[in-house]
Amino acid sequence: MTNLCTTLSSSCSNTSPFIFSVQPLKLYNATRKKHRSRNFMLKMCSSIPQNATVVGCGSLSVDFLATVAAYPKPDDKIRTTTLKVQGGGNAGNALTCLARLGLNTRIISKIADDSQGRGILDELRADGVDTSFLVVSEEGTSPFTYIIVDNETKTRTCIHTPGYPPMIPQDLSESSLVSALDGASIAYFDGRLYETALVVAHEAARKNIPILIDAERPREGLDDLLKLADYVVCSAKFPKAWTEASTVPQALVSILLRLPNVKFVTVTLGKDGCLMLERSVNASPSVEDVDVDNLLKSLELRKDKSASIPTCISSSVAKLKAEGIGTVTGKLYIGTAESIPPSELIDTTGAGDAFIGAVIYGRCQVQRSRSSKWSSIRCTLCIIYSVDFLALSQYKRRDVFIGIFK
Repeated sequence: MTNLCTTLSSSCSNTSPFIFSVQPLKLYNATRKKHRSRNFMLKMCSSIPQNATVVGCGSLSVDFLATVAAYPKPDDKIRTTTLKVQGGGNAGNALTCLARLGLNTRIISKIADDSQGRGILDELRADGVDTSFLVVSEEGTSPFTYIIVDNETKTRTCIHTPGYPPMIPQDLSESSLVSALDGASIAYFDGRLYETALVVAHEAARKNIPILIDAERPREGLDDLLKLADYVVCSAKFPKAWTEASTVPQALVSILLRLPNVKFVTVTLGKDGCLMLERSVNASPSVEDVDVDNLLKSLELRKDKSASIPTCISSSVAKLKAEGIGTVTGKLYIGTAESIPPSELIDTTGAGDAFIGAVIYGRCQVQRSRSSKWSSIRCTLCIIYSVDFLALSQYKRRDVFIGIFK
């Protein structure tokens, strides 16, 4: 799985762009540039949650990434500047991220026994993802996605073709389901394959395995999955679209009110970092009442615009009010992001999946520590750094990634 947010760096001895994993499909070309390394002053954590097992259920695909000078107008005929063929899919990318960081990972999904499916299998296995619970159809086609990478705006447009035949719950036997979840530290769902995902999620909940849901956009069956969630990570557009709230902070309050089991909800904001609302339990009855929109404005004023690395800014525990929606007791966090010069950014394909991988990694570290000093803010710090540090994981820089823990 290669699309885990790609950047350029100048210090590496090899001169090709950061492209993760082997290229089993052998269709790859890219402009050669030197890489730049980033200097971060971070404290190191002494260990990683190596015994943690993450089970993911969701999408796999082959991605055809066509880079163009500028997005075409209707009826245009243009040429690519580069073309790459590599593994993709939300679940595939996130689990590959986690496998490269040393965690045990298992994927539940479906592909076909075609050249694309075999390429997906090769990449997953090369990265150490357990494919024992992957269903391979003898006939049909594996999922694939056309991705247009616009060099002018540094955006990407995805056109996805689902695999056939689709995965159904009957594809996963009861014994396979039990084995897949055996010893799992957390279960992750990207909102795809919802019928099968619901079966897996219900079993995970029955086994008291924490559940994280990637809420990229409203999908069929997603509401039922969200009811089982312990943690939710959203795209920038999802909170307001799902809740119909007028602002993102109000939408986060609404999500925690509608989903009483969720411990925190995080929304990714691209170059602006992320925003997280964490539910607080057993808070003092005397905590202050605060309008959540005003609280966000006050946190924004505390940003250090001269900081060279991402930072985390948090509020105190408060009763956060959203006008016309309700009140939830919790803490609001802002995570800033490093400003990457456009000349050093290849594309952002899979950046959100890398972000999710970092959230899960952080949560597993918190679970492993079993110590009061590992509060959820440590997990939040993991979120903040995730996308930028994932670009370094090809070079086994686990020390850099883990350095977010204090």
